[in-house]
Amino acid sequence: MVIADGFPGQRLTVVPRPLIREALQRAGTSHLVVTDCGYYPDARAHGMTRLNGIGQAVLIVCVRGAGWCEIGGVRHTVRAGQVLVVPPGEPHSYQADQDDPWTVWWLHVAGPDLPELLRTSRLTARAPVREVPDLYRVVGLVEEVVRVLERDSAATSLLVASGAAWHLLAILSALSDDPGVDSSPIDRARDYLREHLADHLSINDLAAMAHLSASHFASLFRARVGVPPLRYLTDLRMARARELLDTTDRTIASIAEEVGYRDPFYFSRQFSAIHGVTPRAYRAQHKG
Repeated sequence: MVIADGFPGQRLTVVPRPLIREALQRAGTSHLVVTDCGYYPDARAHGMTRLNGIGQAVLIVCVRGAGWCEIGGVRHTVRAGQVLVVPPGEPHSYQADQDDPWTVWWLHVAGPDLPELLRTSRLTARAPVREVPDLYRVVGLVEEVVRVLERDSAATSLLVASGAAWHLLAILSALSDDPGVDSSPIDRARDYLREHLADHLSINDLAAMAHLSASHFASLFRARVGVPPLRYLTDLRMARARELLDTTDRTIASIAEEVGYRDPFYFSRQFSAIHGVTPRAYRAQHKG
């Protein structure tokens, strides 16, 4: 049995169509708008068949596992580290691999500038799959879309989502002309961690985006950085926490949440273990 959604841990947002129509008449989003977006982890039995296509382009970023897409009678394999783009109006089917189901971030985009963006990216019905050297960057943009549209579908949120989608399509267009030199996956992982302090991240997720096994990724990371990946993330979070304690009067709870700790008491214990004082005592110290 193939299912469209309903996966444990999934995130899914569908913008009401009247709001999409309004957005396409409004400055800032009149050229490109995100209509749907989501995240499907370990999406076993995920699949979709659209006999007549749809009015939006479908972008699927595979970060783990594999799947396939069929357009015009031709089946294309989609693996971790690749982006699938189905142009609007194209009848198609896609499905997660039965033995190694994909984990995907995805979005649908529409607008009058979409055909030109797809044309410059050279992603077509005949060649809908592209390898992405910097998967962290691409996932970060889709995740930004998902996060902002989960909050609400206000005009400002749709504008932010539109900008992120435009950036994503621009990256895909740049890859069509110059695949680029693949920089160190560890350096990209460090950049990704710095930009996603509040997210729940695992070694498996980071390794998958680097196209490495978890053990190999962890070994390379420690050799290059000097500490394990999750310890590095903790150090980044604590550095940001110290900055906020020094420069703002925000509550400990709000600072804890911004740096990835939903439980302020656990944050305080972690902070104390590293700094030898509680966050409150640290803030009271004379510094400078």
